[in-house]
Amino acid sequence: MASSLTLIECDRVLLRAAAAGTLAEAVAAERRAWLARTVEHWVLFDLDGAIVERARRPFPAEPLRTLDAIHLATAALAQSLVPDLVVLSLDDRVRGSGRLMGFHLLPGGRP
Repeated sequence: MASSLTLIECDRVLLRAAAAGTLAEAVAAERRAWLARTVEHWVLFDLDGAIVERARRPFPAEPLRTLDAIHLATAALAQSLVPDLVVLSLDDRVRGSGRLMGFHLLPGGRP
């Protein structure tokens, strides 16, 4: 499960890397193709009113960036459908709020 925002962020990273010359366009195209194949197996949540409303409210560990708030709001909605949902993040702000919201976090070994 993921926010449709995740696809935008993945594509933007590949576009930036190719534009900056840190990733060959052919490699970026391969990674976009891999993402397209992979996302077929995901449940995507669009940015709807419930997610927007939750993202606009405070989170347990502020400050939180806008896009991170949208991801956590999406995770909160997803958790109502999948109680043992795991949040994958390396961002300390997301992990802090996620932990306080009761999410299991990956990778493990980090607070």
